[in-house]
Amino acid sequence: MPRKKNTVTILLVAVILTAILVRGVTAWWLGDQAVPLSGAYDQVSYDTLAQRVLEGKGFSFPSNWYPFTKADEPTAHWSFLYTLYLSGVYAVFGHHPLIARLIQVALSGAILLLVFRLGRRLFDEWVGLAAAAAAAVYAYLIFFNAALMTQTFYIIMVLASIDIAFGLVQKPTYWRWALLGVVLGLGILFRQTLLLYAILLFGWLWWTMRSQVTLPAQAAERPAPQPQTASARGGWAPLFGILIAVVVIAAFILPWTLRNFVTYNDFLLLNSNGGYWFYASNHPGQGTMFNQSFAPPIPDNLQGLTEPAIDRALFQQGLRFILADPVRFLLLSVSRLKDYFWILPSEQSSSISNIARLLSFAVYLPFMIYGLWLSRRHWQLCLPLYLYIAFDGLLCLTTWAAPRYRLPSDVLLMVFVGLAVTSLVSQVKTHMPMLTNKRSLREDSAG
Repeated sequence: MPRKKNTVTILLVAVILTAILVRGVTAWWLGDQAVPLSGAYDQVSYDTLAQRVLEGKGFSFPSNWYPFTKADEPTAHWSFLYTLYLSGVYAVFGHHPLIARLIQVALSGAILLLVFRLGRRLFDEWVGLAAAAAAAVYAYLIFFNAALMTQTFYIIMVLASIDIAFGLVQKPTYWRWALLGVVLGLGILFRQTLLLYAILLFGWLWWTMRSQVTLPAQAAERPAPQPQTASARGGWAPLFGILIAVVVIAAFILPWTLRNFVTYNDFLLLNSNGGYWFYASNHPGQGTMFNQSFAPPIPDNLQGLTEPAIDRALFQQGLRFILADPVRFLLLSVSRLKDYFWILPSEQSSSISNIARLLSFAVYLPFMIYGLWLSRRHWQLCLPLYLYIAFDGLLCLTTWAAPRYRLPSDVLLMVFVGLAVTSLVSQVKTHMPMLTNKRSLREDSAG
């Protein structure tokens, strides 16, 4: 058994180092500047914001900026934490986006490690290893790990939150509840929609712990955890643990809520991007066929309002669009499937993007589906992964659909890719002796 563990460890280290090398080459190719790229236009905004923060001009832009920020006016539209990350890198090393890319690349190894851990927790080490290897060569992930955008950090936090949740099921402790709050709090600062998933994750934890469910012992190849007492797993203990995590999350969000109130003299929990996404993605100008490039201007009557007021008004307007024509909204949402599950080559994309799309998601999709089917027997334990994939998909199909928004779900699906691959390998190994014996019998008969 130790020999097997050593083999898995060596292979995992090799996978992670190879992945980091490939991503490092990609970062070098993207270069020491932030320019608009297909699917990664936001890196220009983050680079500009980071430089403005270092200049002492706060979270603002030097000119009128997408979608409604005026020149030299404070904005809350973009992730504060990722902007501060870039500012910190630039403060230490100067304005060198390449260094920021390479730091992200080094940290992206945590994604593969966490994918491995999830596969091992739910199934076994070989599933975890196959899942990590699949993630290592996934073209979308390689690109966005090197792009100056929030994906790398956000995905780490999503994976870590689920991994910690599994740890809580196995052995609930207050420090783990606090750690879950820290990871979710950081993730929310990178992408505020994670706050909605946190509610689902807390619900799963409460339900699972009340049901006295434990992870299978064979998943991590260690002795089964001892049953927890009712005070640790049942009763009010899970609710008290959730309260600890919520308080920690609030501690991460509150400073930015206060910043927004001081800045705008108005309430804005975190970022002001949700309203515009909802408004633009469901605007009548979209018709019944979603267009990722469609960027409607904000109504004239909202000009001059603060960002919190604009954010609320745009969300309300988007809701009115839906209520005014629910059939159009339904057809529009269905049309977003083509953008969410974008597989075929497109004239809008470069040759490299088209090839990467075909060699990543298009190739992986059958394994994802087969792995999901195989996992049905462990549905209760796999539920946190199912919930995120479903939540993220529903959010994108009702607002803004694009492969980069699907990427966290793709990474979670690598666990099921690993399950599918190991299952197929096992079936081949099972049938190989039978085929060999049949071949030998035929040769003996011929002789």
